[in-house]
Amino acid sequence: MSNKVYITNKQKNVKVPSGLRILIRRSCNAVLEYENFEEPAEISVTFVDNEEIAQLNGQYRNKPQPTDVLSFPLGEDGKYDRNEETGALLLGDIVISLEKAMEQANMYGHTLQREVAFLTVHSMFHLLGYDHENGGIEAVHMREKEEAALIQLGLPRTVSYTPDKE
Repeated sequence: MSNKVYITNKQKNVKVPSGLRILIRRSCNAVLEYENFEEPAEISVTFVDNEEIAQLNGQYRNKPQPTDVLSFPLGEDGKYDRNEETGALLLGDIVISLEKAMEQANMYGHTLQREVAFLTVHSMFHLLGYDHENGGIEAVHMREKEEAALIQLGLPRTVSYTPDKE
């Protein structure tokens, strides 16, 4: 089964480290594997700067400030459109502010790669229909899944890693 991860860099503020694209593909695949997602899937990942993600955040979530990652799932209730040419299911779009990811990596004392892998894994679960917005058991469940996928990638989350972001 081959998944397609399309990665576009639309920002110039942060140099994309070598190996980052491979890590993102591995992160997407780790989540799909962990979820036993049997069909080939297509995901698009776009790197933007803080200014652009703030604009998208304002437009789609009425929060006009920079955030680290936005997920735009294309599926609903586990049903996805299919790319007629490839037969792959279209899971949706992940938009990452590399600027914000770099700030957070510095804040938590780990690499940009590590931060982007986490954001990708987090976003992939959103594309598969998981949510943490309401908190509670769903948020805990999602966090456990993220942890499992990161361990699979050889990137277990550090203890200091999860500030409660409100």
